[in-house]
Amino acid sequence: MGWDPVRLTVPRTSGRADANLVLSVLTRLIASGTAESRAELVKHTGLARSTVNSHLDALIAAGLVAERGALSGGGRGRPAHRLAIAPRAGVVLAADVGAHSTRLAVADLGQDLLAETQVALDLSVGPEKALDVLTEHLRDLLRSTDVAADEVKALVMGLPGPVDPRMGMPVRPPIMPGWDGFPVGDTMADRFDCTASVDNDVNLMALGEARALPAEESPLLFLKIGTGIGGGIVSATGELHRGSDGAAGDIGHIRVPGADDVICQCGNVGCVEAVASADAVLRGLRAESGGPETIEDLARLLRDGDALAIRRIRAAAATIGEVVAMLVHFYNPKRIVLGGLITSVGDDLLAGIRSVVYRRALPLATRHLSLANSTLGRSAGLAGAVVAGIENVLSPEGIHRLVREMP
Repeated sequence: MGWDPVRLTVPRTSGRADANLVLSVLTRLIASGTAESRAELVKHTGLARSTVNSHLDALIAAGLVAERGALSGGGRGRPAHRLAIAPRAGVVLAADVGAHSTRLAVADLGQDLLAETQVALDLSVGPEKALDVLTEHLRDLLRSTDVAADEVKALVMGLPGPVDPRMGMPVRPPIMPGWDGFPVGDTMADRFDCTASVDNDVNLMALGEARALPAEESPLLFLKIGTGIGGGIVSATGELHRGSDGAAGDIGHIRVPGADDVICQCGNVGCVEAVASADAVLRGLRAESGGPETIEDLARLLRDGDALAIRRIRAAAATIGEVVAMLVHFYNPKRIVLGGLITSVGDDLLAGIRSVVYRRALPLATRHLSLANSTLGRSAGLAGAVVAGIENVLSPEGIHRLVREMP
């Protein structure tokens, strides 16, 4: 269950760093497992030992950081104690809401996953009813961990559609009728009395994947191929690139040639997700053979080696590959990651996209490029949500609030 601790970004410090900035840096280094001792904190921050010790002592006194057993290793003198974020410092809630299934998690600020579950959530009933159901599932999950309500410090949600992350609301999501402009973030913040943020689901998958990989594997482009086709972009510094309005990476509505008769849910024609998504493959198979009905059915056919399903997936891969080759020239990523259920059951999609990309893109853009399936699989979105939540709580502003709230 879950994943290993992933990297957190660390703000830069200087000799005259603000106290809250220093506290943020120290807690993020500890939470990501990058530094486990006072000596390692001094090494990674470049701050004076006295500065690190005074701020660390303040965090320990506030109950946010704990000193556990002694670290092993040679050296003279008293052994150093292992530093960790205190278990009761707080938790974050993560919700990876999908068109067909929703995954939920509770994690503490040290990235220990306390509980995880998958639930059914019908988005077609509208935001009020769907969020009522989601709220109950999250409260049930909290009760299973014996975490008190006031220990929740942040909630992060990923939604399967365009999102304005600053406003915390969906923007004309094609598969979420009635959700346009609904204040999802404000609603959930009120219910759990914590900060709440909302993002596109693929953005969170991209963030989780990028932070689970070595830093040198970014810039990274994450492609989710499912009901639709979405993209998430992570910069070389490990930060999400959302664009000015949160629309960056919405690649499913790039037009592909020769498909002017295919109408997309967005109202345009020829969009790549209308032509080559898992739903598009399903429609083609149903027209040709009378089945299957769901993405799970399609995955089962691919796993069983069904020739017709494989042929349709390979055709979709060729179409997607043309779009990806164009994106390679535009963004020049170091790594392209494929996610979604059908990418996990075989390599036909991966091989087809990879073949077109390396054939169509120029050598300068592909000489260091790797193209692979997700290492986190279906946990990528939850990992990204947990990362985003912890970084929010351990930001300079967040750590100031956290210290004040500690008993």
